[in-house]
Amino acid sequence: MIRLGRWIGAVALALVSAVLGYEILTVAFAAEEAVVIPAPVLDNPKAAGPLQTAVIAGGCFWGVQGVYQHVRGSRQVLSGYSGGSKATADYETVSRGASGHAESVEIRFDPKELSYGDILQIYFSVAHDPTQLNRQGPDSGTQYRSAIFYADESQKRIAEAYIAQLDRAKVFRRAIVTKVERLTAFYPAEAYHQDFLLKNPSYPYIVINDLPKIASLKTVFPARYLDQPVTAQSAR
Repeated sequence: MIRLGRWIGAVALALVSAVLGYEILTVAFAAEEAVVIPAPVLDNPKAAGPLQTAVIAGGCFWGVQGVYQHVRGSRQVLSGYSGGSKATADYETVSRGASGHAESVEIRFDPKELSYGDILQIYFSVAHDPTQLNRQGPDSGTQYRSAIFYADESQKRIAEAYIAQLDRAKVFRRAIVTKVERLTAFYPAEAYHQDFLLKNPSYPYIVINDLPKIASLKTVFPARYLDQPVTAQSAR
């Protein structure tokens, strides 16, 4: 089930939007705008090969999944949990904030079309605000932390180097708080969370917090924007 607090918030937003209209509401309460940032200096070269996997966390997984479903080179994008054990990898437990998990997204991508650095550039620019500690927008708790879960030493080096690069360039008004954590496992979330943005584009939480991210992706990264999104079932 969707956490009660989020459902109540969505109902409240719907009531307010009935008075103000979605356009005004979006302008007033939408997530922070994207930040245009340089590409990572250190990255893997694009080259043909088997599909690779990246796992990131940046607040509610609905919006982060939605962003990468619209990224050219993505082949499959799943919402799920990382950072804790299999026994606590369910929405109700994770939502209590003590499981060690973060709401995460797993991206399977074609390394010929999309590099790991490309994924991180979109992550820091569009998908979330990396300067918010243990929260994103209206959601708070360690389950909403900003984290990159690296699968190997190459991913770790690229992530750490990029964070240092962006901090030196002072592209954000505050320091980046993103943690670089070793990936021990990724547990897919419940079926009703998969493709949530695609299936519920008028859901108030999505309208306010997540659709602006899709619009920013299209504006800031037009060459990487994929109009026809991949889904949780895709693997093409």
